[in-house]
Amino acid sequence: MRDSQEQALQSLIDDLRQRVAEAEETLSAIRDGSVDAVVVGGEGQDEVLVIGDDVSAFRNFMEAMEPGAVAVDSAGRLLYANARFRQIFCEDWDQLKGKSLSEILPGSAAQMVGKLISHDDHEAAPLSVSFLERGVERNYLVSARPVHLGTVRGFAVTFSDLTERVRAETAERAQRVANAIIASANEAVIVCDRTLTITHANFAAEALSTEKLVGARLDTAIPLKFPDATGILEVGELVESSLGGTPLRSIEAFAPMSPGAHDVLVSAAPLNISDDEPEGCVLTLVDLSQRKKDERQMHLLMRELDHRVKNTLALVLSISKRTAASEETLEGFQGAFSGRIEALAATHNLLAGASWESLSLRQIFGAEVLPYTETGSDRINIIGPDLNLYPRAAIALGLIFHELATNAIKYGALSGETGAINLEIHPRTDSPSIEVTWTERGGPPVKSFSRKGFGHTVIARSLSYSPHGGTTLEFEPTGVVCHIRIPSSDVA
Repeated sequence: MRDSQEQALQSLIDDLRQRVAEAEETLSAIRDGSVDAVVVGGEGQDEVLVIGDDVSAFRNFMEAMEPGAVAVDSAGRLLYANARFRQIFCEDWDQLKGKSLSEILPGSAAQMVGKLISHDDHEAAPLSVSFLERGVERNYLVSARPVHLGTVRGFAVTFSDLTERVRAETAERAQRVANAIIASANEAVIVCDRTLTITHANFAAEALSTEKLVGARLDTAIPLKFPDATGILEVGELVESSLGGTPLRSIEAFAPMSPGAHDVLVSAAPLNISDDEPEGCVLTLVDLSQRKKDERQMHLLMRELDHRVKNTLALVLSISKRTAASEETLEGFQGAFSGRIEALAATHNLLAGASWESLSLRQIFGAEVLPYTETGSDRINIIGPDLNLYPRAAIALGLIFHELATNAIKYGALSGETGAINLEIHPRTDSPSIEVTWTERGGPPVKSFSRKGFGHTVIARSLSYSPHGGTTLEFEPTGVVCHIRIPSSDVA
């Protein structure tokens, strides 16, 4: 125990001897004039103490400093400013001498630095300020430390230029943002330099090539053909035009080597990072696969529409001529022709509502026959499973039902109060046709006509476009019976 106390006491004595030696060395240097200033520990903050009344050595020290530096008195008035500080504010010392920092610094910067050197805030941390220097915004880190210049108490204030670091950080931040934007874009985005070397590419762009894009040449990594340019235009010319200040937008191209989309819409814009000339080009490639598919579907529908319109016009023309040939009066022609055109229109309306895909047999029957009976009447009966018919059979069956209904109103089951019509849909089998039977009963006695008009022709021939389609009309004494054969190929 006693040994350890003696060791601790000896260590303390040795430390004190070392400090005394250092103090003697410092005093000797001060007496010799080789020390101009010393740093003295104060309450909470060090201070710079200039030795003697001659401050020229301190000024030399400030001139050697890389940051802008000034010495100010306690009121903030300049005592000295080094060359870098004078360069920042484009003034010589005669113009700066005696001015306060608040007069030299612009608005907000003056207020911030004023607080930094206030007596109430000796321990303030360095702060960042920015202001224009020769029309360019620059950033500085400003710090202040108390200093004694002879008998004057003031502050040494330094302005360390952070502009390049701030610019680098801003550029790095902008790069991260740009990378995030490129990565999040749904369309393919490619950035290339002036030599067509790809510097950035997002995931969607990588899907257009079998090789790694970054570092590769654009024209070899994703070869593009421009069909509307008759083979003259190349992707390099797009980039060159963009770099020259002419952005190009929405140019259709074909990527023959792409494992993904082949049809793309290309836009090119210059990559402007600074006020100098563009450093590269930004290209976006929008996948046109779905649009091309839709266009092909539209062209197909247009051809189909053209075909149907021609067929419909031919059918209307035929109905007109045959109706005129079978009617003896103009009034008779008008009534028969209008009824047949209205029947054709009713089926067309139903098909339009079903996108010209298929119609149920019950829909067709209802549109052509039910308007002639009272709502809820039991005079019309449909028996059997429903059928969905393709447009060709639907149109033919609509005309057949119209002619049968017209005949029933004039001469058959619907001409009186008690007649009825049964429509029986026979079950589907392996037969090439499906039979539907129209049966009238309860009407006046039926007799066969020696003269057969156009209505009989419509019934007999409307389904004869197929060897498996057609009708058989029987004039039974109890009522008309029509056996209708619908080709199985026209049943959905």
